[in-house]
Amino acid sequence: MNKLLTTMISLAGLAVACATAPALAQNVTPNAEAGGSKVQMCVGCHGIVGYQASFPEIHKVPMIAGQSASYITAALNAYKGGDRKHPTMRAIADSLSEQDIADVAAYYSTLGLAEGDAPPEAAARQPSEKVQALIARNADNNCTKCHGANFNTPNDGTVPKLAGQHADYLFVALKSYRANHVYLGRSNAVMGGQVKPFSNAELKELANYISSLPGELKTVPESRIHHAK
Repeated sequence: MNKLLTTMISLAGLAVACATAPALAQNVTPNAEAGGSKVQMCVGCHGIVGYQASFPEIHKVPMIAGQSASYITAALNAYKGGDRKHPTMRAIADSLSEQDIADVAAYYSTLGLAEGDAPPEAAARQPSEKVQALIARNADNNCTKCHGANFNTPNDGTVPKLAGQHADYLFVALKSYRANHVYLGRSNAVMGGQVKPFSNAELKELANYISSLPGELKTVPESRIHHAK
């Protein structure tokens, strides 16, 4: 009888644990103010205007202030899970909890944003015929279908704003979707299929055009690094 009672209590405890586990996993409330105290490992690259990275080739570190919180969260989880293989970013993402990621994402999503930053929904600068042909090459799923006609209004929160992003970073990122190796590249079935038909020269043209468009992305100099004179 005691053995039966012990078993029943154990099963009941297991049921409660299983029922509450999802709730605990979802109990994350983004806090931008808290995020501001958790970006020590971020500001050394993303808080310096014009700062350049050297892996897998030299390019400017992407602007993330003004990016959507959902995209930043998705990107950090992709580094943490190994779908993105940049060694420094993966190490940083590995050190962050689910709450940390939510807070950091919330912080950067509002950092430096000001009224009037958002560009018009239509592209502010029309592409050349050559670039327009590149954008429309994948007719059923071209660039603007996901990233928006102005490359700043994604159709999904996990899709990044691209307008105004550094051209050399965009070029490296696009190539990374073709290089899904053990130590290099990004694993993303949609983007992998998108970039496959393009040459490097064509990807560079796309990157240059997208970079020339007005957007909300910026680098906000970190006060702990840049001091007013």
